[in-house]
Amino acid sequence: MIIAQQLQYKNRAEYLLYMWQVEDIIRAHAGDLDRLREGYLSRFQVDDAQRAALETWYGDLCTMMREEGKMERGHLQINRNVVQGLADVHQSLMQSSKFPYYRQMYYKVLPYLVELRVKNAGQLSDEAEGSGVVGELNLCFNLLYGLMLLRLQHRPVSPDTEVASKDVSTFLGQLSDYWKADRSGTLELE
Repeated sequence: MIIAQQLQYKNRAEYLLYMWQVEDIIRAHAGDLDRLREGYLSRFQVDDAQRAALETWYGDLCTMMREEGKMERGHLQINRNVVQGLADVHQSLMQSSKFPYYRQMYYKVLPYLVELRVKNAGQLSDEAEGSGVVGELNLCFNLLYGLMLLRLQHRPVSPDTEVASKDVSTFLGQLSDYWKADRSGTLELE
């Protein structure tokens, strides 16, 4: 919760990856708040008010995951909305003549996305299998999230994957910056 609050409007891409991790943490504890308290939340060094807020936040997410049928796989609607918001900004940037560098970044990662879609046909989440910009952005996030999981497991990562992830991370970071500018009203598209 604390990290999510810090990232939510600072870096939208990092926020989403963090929220996907939270979804997996909740799944690992079977969506049971008591198990989360004992196995995860107890590790946080926070005061009583922060602990209560933390437990409420995780409890609300557990409820949402159960109600949305996301306890096995998939992402909460709130997280899907984050991707949609980024996709909206992406489409605006692509249609504007003022952002050739952004378009160049997008076209640089596009071959990676095509390759990922082909390699992982039938294995990706429903969101990544989506079409259009939302599907492409989900592929980007799936690449980075998968890489993060590999690193946590101390598993090897191919040099090609490292290069692709660096380019995708740069692209998503730039998109996040533009999302932040759009949200603050400072993004001038025309």
